[in-house]
Amino acid sequence: MRNRLLIFAALLGLMLSAPVPLRAQDSTSLRPEQLADSLISIARTYIGTPYRLGAEGPKAYDCSSFVRQVYSEIGIEIPRYTWTQIHAGREISNIQELQRGDLVFFGKKRGVRDIGHIGIVVDVDLLHSNYTFIHCGTSAGVTIAQYSHPYFLMRYITSRRILPDFESSER
Repeated sequence: MRNRLLIFAALLGLMLSAPVPLRAQDSTSLRPEQLADSLISIARTYIGTPYRLGAEGPKAYDCSSFVRQVYSEIGIEIPRYTWTQIHAGREISNIQELQRGDLVFFGKKRGVRDIGHIGIVVDVDLLHSNYTFIHCGTSAGVTIAQYSHPYFLMRYITSRRILPDFESSER
């Protein structure tokens, strides 16, 4: 009995010291930059979570369910599948316009315009026309990748913005 009480006390202490997750009503008071930071911070907590086709968490995700889960945790609901997520928000036509939190879409095969993968922009390097994004891929699960990797360069299709635009000085 004493061991159970000690375990309960330890778990209670951990729960009370853990950061409070962002709730939907909290997101309305944040600037777009803060909202993107929260989104990315939440996404990073999933690093290492395995990929499984059709999985919707919490033990495994596929690429689109991972993106949907992360957005839902900041109070923004987006469609479940990549072929419907590609119609959410508004199109970003130039890498120079990307901001943290934007969605990036990739084809199933090199040069094929059939949507097969999605990720969330983590950081943008305008000087080198590059960005990093977090995604749930088949080989490593949730991880951060470089757009400049040949695999993604050959498969990139488009980008979409769900969050509000940053102020121009913040990009």
